[in-house]
Amino acid sequence: MFRTALARQARLFSTSPIVRKSPVEAVKDAAKVVDRKISDAAVKGIETGESVTQSIKESLPESTGQAKGQASQLAGEAKGKAQEVAGEASGKASELSGQAKGKAQEVSGEAKGKGKGY
Repeated sequence: MFRTALARQARLFSTSPIVRKSPVEAVKDAAKVVDRKISDAAVKGIETGESVTQSIKESLPESTGQAKGQASQLAGEAKGKAQEVAGEASGKASELSGQAKGKAQEVSGEAKGKGKGY
């Protein structure tokens, strides 16, 4: 009986590798995951920077002649818009002036009418 107990215990020992990870291996795996996430974010940031740089290069003029042309075009558009706004303001001012004159004549007419009745 004693012999069979020892034989059973002897069979419980194994030389196969440990299935569970040690704390050091778990930390290493976590560090790899974090490193991968950081690397992916860095690559995405670099790609975004490259695309922004490319779009800026496309929007900028290639020569000083183009830059002057674009500047004069924008200046012309700004002058046109300013004249349009000035015209609208002038029209509105004359309209209000006409309304004020009309109201003044109306009030003076009422005043004259009341003055004759007394």
